[in-house]
Amino acid sequence: MSLQTPDEGLKRVIGIPGLSASLVNCTIGAGIFALPGIVGAMLGASGILGYLVCGIMLASIMMCYMEIGSRVTGSGGSYAYVEAAFGPFAGFIVNWLYTFGYGILSSAALMNIIADSLSVLFPLFKDQLMRGLLFALILGLIILMNIRSAKLSVGFVKIITILKLIPLFAIIIFGFSHIKAANLHWEHLPSLDTFGDATLILFFAFAGFETSISASGEIKNPKRTLPLGLLLGGGTILIIYILLQTVTQGVLGNQVSLFKDAPLAAVAEKIVGPVGVTLLLIAAAISCLGTVSSDVLSSPRTLFAGAKDGLFPRYLAKVHPRHATPYMAVITYAILIFIFSVSGGFKQLAVLASCAVLIIYLAVVLAMVRFRFKKEKVSDEKTFRVPGGLVFPVIAVVSIIWLLSHLSSTEILSTLIFIAIICVIYFVMDRFKKERPPVSDPDMD
Repeated sequence: MSLQTPDEGLKRVIGIPGLSASLVNCTIGAGIFALPGIVGAMLGASGILGYLVCGIMLASIMMCYMEIGSRVTGSGGSYAYVEAAFGPFAGFIVNWLYTFGYGILSSAALMNIIADSLSVLFPLFKDQLMRGLLFALILGLIILMNIRSAKLSVGFVKIITILKLIPLFAIIIFGFSHIKAANLHWEHLPSLDTFGDATLILFFAFAGFETSISASGEIKNPKRTLPLGLLLGGGTILIIYILLQTVTQGVLGNQVSLFKDAPLAAVAEKIVGPVGVTLLLIAAAISCLGTVSSDVLSSPRTLFAGAKDGLFPRYLAKVHPRHATPYMAVITYAILIFIFSVSGGFKQLAVLASCAVLIIYLAVVLAMVRFRFKKEKVSDEKTFRVPGGLVFPVIAVVSIIWLLSHLSSTEILSTLIFIAIICVIYFVMDRFKKERPPVSDPDMD
């Protein structure tokens, strides 16, 4: 893939606010409603340190994304960066890992959380048929928006982001008056093993930002928008997480371990009574909806980019003649989410997600380092450059390897088997393409 962005037929309509909103939506999902309880139970009042450590680790990785994203500006995000640096084989692995090992399974899980949250208020959503109809309705509307315009989808993401953040900010604002100073006092640090386990959980709560970058071919002025959008979105997420942890620990204190499954609901109940639990259930559903909508906005662009490079069926590279959107990739991606949502098969495959995203991060960081040492001129325009030489890339690589070492053998083995299958698919496809003469398709030009 050339570093010079080809004319993909897509419209660059995503600015800094849209990218930041998408990043917040992709990262702050259903997990935030349980995260403060888990961290509080493991680290107590010192949990803030865990957030700061994870913030440094994620900042290092995001810095690498900022630099390489300002150089490689076509569609595909992580895939585009790795493919440009290491070639089609590495790009193929990352594309499949991201699309099938991470994105689709994560969104399928979130769709079920939406139904589970609503079923508490509306028991009819416990029925499998009604759940399927709900999934079809939600994904159908998201498909229509994405086909119509990326700009329309970004507008929806912005609205959902606001709706998602309102209850979280309400807990932060009104919860501060219920904080007891004694609950925030800590005399010693937790053990290194406990701190490491908590940091691992926190890290995956921050993961997801890379999804918003998959629509890189539709980002306006990516050399400026991508670094600023990542910085604004990442900073917003860190501040929200720290404030929510402070309020939860300050209100619940030592009782936080009793509410590990729903700590924010417990805080909301203390603030406004039983109605707070209902509001938090609705907020959780909205939060998941926002994450899925951001995923369907961004991730199909990875399929689209892969199809343009011959990694997937060429119909996935079709651009809508009127709306200039990758409509076939959007439809296909959403259908796959629907299939896994209704089948429940994602529960067995979801172990791939955590390991897959770490491998993707590692590949992107190494791709950034490779470009840093390339002597040829990659662009006439000024690109973002990570300060401090290789300090941030080194921190990123060490952090990723450390996190990989803490994963379970099941997660690592599942990912290795999946990568082996991907390699077989790649070499079979490559052999098939060599045996077949190229066919000109005027509709794809």
